Amino acid sequence: MERLGERLGERSAARLETLLRHLSPRLGAAPAPISIPTSAQVSAVPHSGRFCYTLDNDLLSTEQRQFYEDNGYLLIKNLVSDEDIERFRKEFTRICKREVKPPGVMIMKDESLRSQFGQSEKVVNKVQDFQEDEELFRYCTLPEILKYVECFTGPNIMAMHTMLINKLPDSDKQTFLHPMHQDLHYFPFRPASRIVCAWTAMERAHQDNGCLVVQPGTHKTALKPHGYPELEGKTNKLFHGLLDEDEKIPKVHLVMEKGDTVFFHPLLIHGSGINRTAGFRKSISCHFASSECHYIDVKNTTQEHLEKELQEMVSKKYNGTSVDLKDIWNFRARLVQGERINL
Repeated sequence: MERLGERLGERSAARLETLLRHLSPRLGAAPAPISIPTSAQVSAVPHSGRFCYTLDNDLLSTEQRQFYEDNGYLLIKNLVSDEDIERFRKEFTRICKREVKPPGVMIMKDESLRSQFGQSEKVVNKVQDFQEDEELFRYCTLPEILKYVECFTGPNIMAMHTMLINKLPDSDKQTFLHPMHQDLHYFPFRPASRIVCAWTAMERAHQDNGCLVVQPGTHKTALKPHGYPELEGKTNKLFHGLLDEDEKIPKVHLVMEKGDTVFFHPLLIHGSGINRTAGFRKSISCHFASSECHYIDVKNTTQEHLEKELQEMVSKKYNGTSVDLKDIWNFRARLVQGERINL
C-alpha cells in the first residue's frame, strides 16, 4: 500500500485501503446497514409547498424553478467552456490509449472492434467512476456547475457517480442504445429530491447521434421495476431499462450544443437513442447528492437484483471477495463542497 500511496497521494491511498478492507473478509467485515425505510417505502414527493424539487436560492429564476418542478429537468446553455471540454477530451484519449490508468475507473468497450482499432477511443463506449482521475474530476468541481447543483442539493455536495460517455457509431446493431430508465434505480441512497445529475454535451448532441431523450414530468412518479430489455444481443452490462414503459407519455429530444448542460432529477425517465452518424457523441456527467442523504437497504425492493449483479461483478474482479452495495458507493463517493455527513 506504500507504493500505492506514493503514486496516488495520501487521500487516494486511504480511500482505496478502505475499499480493500471492506472487500477482504480477512481484514474486517463491513458495517451492518442502518435500519431505515427502503426504496419501496419512500415517497416520490418529499414535501408539500410550491417548490418540492429545488431549494431557495439566488441563482434560479422563479420561471426556471417552476420549469424543473413541472418537468424534472433544466437546460442551461453554454455553461462549460470549450477549453475545459477539450481538456476532458484529451484526458479521455489518454485513458483509452492507457497512457494513464486511474485507479477504480471502469472502461466499457465494444470488444468486437478491438482487433480493428486496438487501444483507442474507437472501441471505448464509456469511462465510468473517474473520481480518482484528477483531470476528469475537475468537471465535478467546476464553480459554474456547482453553483447550480447547490440549488438542488444544498451546500454539502458529494460527487457520487461519474461518467464520460463516447457514443459509438451504431446504426445497425443498436448495441449502445440505452433504454428508457430512471437513474434512481442504480442508487441506494435517499432522498431522491436531494440528488441531481449534471450532463454536459462535449459536442453537438442531436437526434441523429443519439442525444438524450426525456419524458417530462415523470420525476413525480415512483421508482419503477427495471431489467434488461428483450433485445437479444443488443444490450450492454448494466444498461437496464423500464420493464413496463408507457409509450403514451410524450418524449422530448434534448438537442444540445457543445458546453450546454442539463440538470435532471433521478426519477426522470430518460434514455438515449443510437448514433446513426460516422462520428462519436461525447458527454461528461456526474450525479451529485447532498452529503446529508442516507444509504438504504435495498433488500426486498425492486433494486435487489441490481445489488446482486454488482456484487457478482466485484467478486469476479477481486477474486471471490464479497462486498456490500454501500461499500461500492463509499468508494465512488467524493466530497466536492461543504462537509461530508452521511454519504
